[in-house]
Amino acid sequence: MRSSRTTRTTSQIPAARPDSGSPAAADTLVVGGGIIGLVTAWRSAQRGMRTTVVDPGPGGGAAQVAAGMLAAVTELHYGEEDLLGLNLASAARYPDFAAELEEASGQEIGYRACGTLAVALDADDRADLRELHALQRRCGLESQWLSGRECRRLEPMLAPSVRGGLRVDGDHQADPRRLAAALLLACERAGVTFLRASAVAVSVTHDRATGVTLDDGRAVRAGQTVLALGSYASKLAGLPPELVPPVRPVKGQVLRLRMLPSAYGPFLSRTVRAVVRGGHIYLVPRTNGELVIGATSEELGWDTTVTAGGVYELLRDAHELTPGLTELPLTETGAGIRPASPDNAPLLGPTTLPDLHLATGHYRNGVLLTPVTGDAMGELLATGELPRQARPFTPRRFTRQGHSSTHRSPAAATPTGSEPQEQSA
Repeated sequence: MRSSRTTRTTSQIPAARPDSGSPAAADTLVVGGGIIGLVTAWRSAQRGMRTTVVDPGPGGGAAQVAAGMLAAVTELHYGEEDLLGLNLASAARYPDFAAELEEASGQEIGYRACGTLAVALDADDRADLRELHALQRRCGLESQWLSGRECRRLEPMLAPSVRGGLRVDGDHQADPRRLAAALLLACERAGVTFLRASAVAVSVTHDRATGVTLDDGRAVRAGQTVLALGSYASKLAGLPPELVPPVRPVKGQVLRLRMLPSAYGPFLSRTVRAVVRGGHIYLVPRTNGELVIGATSEELGWDTTVTAGGVYELLRDAHELTPGLTELPLTETGAGIRPASPDNAPLLGPTTLPDLHLATGHYRNGVLLTPVTGDAMGELLATGELPRQARPFTPRRFTRQGHSSTHRSPAAATPTGSEPQEQSA
């Protein structure tokens, strides 16, 4: 999945040349055509703004790797309670969002209100799951503790060793590949312009952002610029060090299998998550017969190599969870990159540079947060005001606290969109 690319140093970036071949100025310029960039562009265009997306392959990236879990409850982690409200709000919007997007695009996005079952396989993992259940209850969330036998009644393919679990009927799923394809069509129908090129630098004129420079030297001008590049937002040249987005890449490897028809019912009827020997794994069954298994979590920079070790670990833990899985055909392996911020929450809204906004850092929750991100960015672009629910996640929180001083502007500017894929859960 990795492609060979030429990295340009700052001195090699083509000088912007606003000649007759340069694109016309847009009201909104969205840099990055993944699901976050596309939903931002769609909402911008719906507000009547001339909107342009810069990406060499819009609709690709994270959507091609992510599992698509909408897991506001089962993804809850200690220290992330502030993020919970945003996750729940976005999950609540999904049914209407899916219906609106499917009508606008004519494409289904694979939204399933199927629920999630989180299970544990030994005493230690069961204790960890009990602690998660207690945290969920303290946060007022709905989840039901089940015995191992009750878990197996719901999902008969689970191993006899399952010691207990949590039934969360409110955690659902969508198909990120279908979601990206539908957003791309909806954007095209709403009049969004696509420039299939890579941005290498943010343009700043008179202390405000005025667009970007492309890898071929063209200048793309805009009234407002949104960086929706995942981790690669930190690689754009042209920004002072204190404004470089504090996002880092976290690698995740994912497998895809084909569930075989059975007279005894589906292999799995809902998303199953597990803690196996302290590690987390998920199995996401699609209505088309695909089973997605993931994901590793590796702090390896920009590497997206699929490794034998990563595949082995996922299959080993999945087999321990559902022994019958070894009979299924393995159809695809992949690896992508999650954009993680210092507090694992997204960066949404204006930076301290006028007319430059961020929509990145969604980490594990990119697919889940798509509806609320689109609404928030659309409101900001149209009115200049970020909705109240999104204000705790402004990029300025890191500028105030000094986190951004630890993130230096890169010495090399790599054309955005030409790097390995970003991943969202």
